[in-house]
Amino acid sequence: MDCRMTEGTIGFFHDRKGYGFIERNDDDDSEDVFFHMEDIEGPDLEEGQEVRFEVEEADKGPRAKNLERI
Repeated sequence: MDCRMTEGTIGFFHDRKGYGFIERNDDDDSEDVFFHMEDIEGPDLEEGQEVRFEVEEADKGPRAKNLERI
């Protein structure tokens, strides 16, 4: 598990269902990272918004945790 903070950009967000994917800024070959609005407090995120997060491996692939807006 990768426990360091990394940065990325919201590449997709489904506002009605409250989930999306983050494109990582640090590695072009990495998979996009799934997130759910339960992982961050406050208003919905928007596509193109910069975020900082940690990555954990979940059953269906990488998932953001400790997600915060930049």
